[in-house]
Amino acid sequence: MTFRFAATAALASTLLMGAAVQAQTVFTVSSWLPPTHTLSQAQKTWCDAMEKESAGRLKCNILPKGVVAAPGTFDAVRDGLADISYTVDGYTPGRFINTQVAEFPFLGDSAVQTSVAYQRIYSKYFAPLGEHRGVKVLAVFTHGPGIIFNSKKPVTSAADAASLKFRIGGGNINELSKAMGWNTTLKAAPESFELLSTGVMDGTFFPDESVASFKLSMVKHATTFPGGLYNTSFVFMMNPDKYKALSAQDKAVVDKLSGEYAARLFGEGWDRVDAASRDGAQKAQGVARIQADKAFVKAVADKQDYLETKWAASAMVKGLKDPKKVLAEFRAEIKNVK
Repeated sequence: MTFRFAATAALASTLLMGAAVQAQTVFTVSSWLPPTHTLSQAQKTWCDAMEKESAGRLKCNILPKGVVAAPGTFDAVRDGLADISYTVDGYTPGRFINTQVAEFPFLGDSAVQTSVAYQRIYSKYFAPLGEHRGVKVLAVFTHGPGIIFNSKKPVTSAADAASLKFRIGGGNINELSKAMGWNTTLKAAPESFELLSTGVMDGTFFPDESVASFKLSMVKHATTFPGGLYNTSFVFMMNPDKYKALSAQDKAVVDKLSGEYAARLFGEGWDRVDAASRDGAQKAQGVARIQADKAFVKAVADKQDYLETKWAASAMVKGLKDPKKVLAEFRAEIKNVK
């Protein structure tokens, strides 16, 4: 009897130990963009890498739709409505200051380069200042160069742009548009199709990818700028309590896949779909592409110069030392990224 009891106890102990080894942490993952969008796909790829790296201990439950609209995503992750997601810093105007450095014009023509360089600058200067206090930042990144798209006419000058109505995504481009005297409205990206198809807006400022992703078949004209008219600062994040509850071993897995690894992952995805949209959807619907001439570029640069000075003053108030030097370092770092 004693032997049977001991054997049963030993078996139960073995089963419990086996269960403990196989114990999983499941992350609730939210995306406010369709599952087919490059950001949703990159987020899934990151989740798959985490599961593989952790030998199955860490898994993602990717929800069929976002827990909240895009502007509320930061707070949703902070408060635990979702464990992992991403958002656009500019969707909550005035909340994030230092991150605006990644939104300026003429930064570069590759999402990989700007994303990786941004991550390096963020880790060095912004993270210590608590730029995204309230969440565990996994990475920061940008999309590809911003372009003026519209359904009405070629935009060859600042005056042409001023005659049309545009949807924009917030951040520095919001301030730049005001300075240029353009008629723009801040709306989240998923609203673009309805705004343009109903004629409420004539166009939108987007990277190339978005024409295909949001099925903007009404777009007929594109005006590009060397290095982009603007960029967008994104943050990829995790609920801090979820992260703190992980074992040291599992925290190491998350940390390994954070930073430049994740920034490059999102950037590479964006570069691929930018190219696919240019060569596919835009070509098929006959989008006429022109590049802004020197006069148009100078008109933007003149207004942006004031905005960068204004940003530098605000960043200093937030604790950033020598913001103009940080900006120069960021621009130099973009060129160094391979």
